[in-house]
Amino acid sequence: MQIHDCNFTPLKRKLKNQLIDIKKHIENVIANLDQNSSCLLNELDLVRTKFLEAEAISSTYYLNCFLFPFTSKYQEIAKSIYHLSQKNLGALIVIQREDPLDSLITPGIPLSAEITSPLLESIFVPGSPLHDGAVLVRKEMIISAANVLPLTAKTYGDRKLGTRHRAAIGLSEISDALVLVVSEETGRTSFCMKGTLYPLSITSP
Repeated sequence: MQIHDCNFTPLKRKLKNQLIDIKKHIENVIANLDQNSSCLLNELDLVRTKFLEAEAISSTYYLNCFLFPFTSKYQEIAKSIYHLSQKNLGALIVIQREDPLDSLITPGIPLSAEITSPLLESIFVPGSPLHDGAVLVRKEMIISAANVLPLTAKTYGDRKLGTRHRAAIGLSEISDALVLVVSEETGRTSFCMKGTLYPLSITSP
């Protein structure tokens, strides 16, 4: 993945500091290997936690970089994804970039509403008439909800993908759209580009 003209300096600085901290902890683990009094399991668990925090910072950075050229509401979108993940609410959000998508999806219910985190979250509440299917975002607007996306024909061996993930991959295989997915079963978040699914771990807003 290449990032061009993307400058989120505070996030990059935060990630750098986190990696420096991880390096110090690893050096401490190595230095204490010969000391029986030191509990290496606790130290390694701390390093693992710090790596997960670094992954979350990196995910937030990449997501913002991919979104900001196409919508000024990228922070609202990231915030909604974080909240949906915390509540284990399944979601599928399509960010239109340069390729037109109208001919590639089965249209749902028109909304034409400005993007806000509360609105995006309310769409995916179970029981809502809009929660099944995908939300289509274009620039600063939620164009429609309950859209149906083409499913990928790929198989992934023993790995089982749900309908949302297969739909995200399917659309991104035939367009440059960025598709965000929240798993209803696990709350885990992902984003899909060019037919590839990437894990996403967004930091708290």
